[in-house]
Amino acid sequence: MTSLPTPVLLASASPRRRRLLQWLGLRYSVFAPKTEESLESPLAINPPALAISLAEEKLAAALPAASAGALILTFDTIVVLGDKLLGKPKDESAARGMLRELAGRDHQVITGCCIRFPHLGRTDSFAVTSNVRVQKLTNRQIDEWLALGEYMGCAGAYNIERQIAETSLPDCHQNVAGLPLCHVYLRLRDSDLVFATAGKLVEPVARCDSTLRRKCQLGPALLGSAKA
Repeated sequence: MTSLPTPVLLASASPRRRRLLQWLGLRYSVFAPKTEESLESPLAINPPALAISLAEEKLAAALPAASAGALILTFDTIVVLGDKLLGKPKDESAARGMLRELAGRDHQVITGCCIRFPHLGRTDSFAVTSNVRVQKLTNRQIDEWLALGEYMGCAGAYNIERQIAETSLPDCHQNVAGLPLCHVYLRLRDSDLVFATAGKLVEPVARCDSTLRRKCQLGPALLGSAKA
């Protein structure tokens, strides 16, 4: 166990990821790497691998900005609708088209995650998939959502926190917001690192349950099995 707190760098421009990471009680700095985030890749036939690859590109871009010995967290989220991949819309017209395609339909949201552990000299890369259904949307509802201006930073042009979509109960809701909290917490908890926190590293299940007003099935199973 190291004696001094390990600095943490969240390499993301997403306000949702920054807010969620705070739920773990971590103190961290932020850097927003600029990468292409292109879905035009041979890896498109394997969406989890593509999401991981995009997160790894962000990690490479963030390394020069990280302080010595910092743990680095990067993420990239994509939407899979049938055999079609959706990223962040480039403009309002693209966002409107995505919402019309997704409305009333089931799809998958995949977040690629990279955690660079400085003391091990390695990166833990993984992907988490959540099944999601967007509610049926009228043209007026789409107009009202687009008027909020949040669609540009959202894969699939929607923000699940605005309650226009929902995950199936066994899946991770926060993964759709771009940060699978329990999966990340588990890896930080089981590392040999000490982090600067407001008290101690906080298990996120209770906060998720309180916020979403439902009982998470995945978190207790994931964290409980890891303790066994």
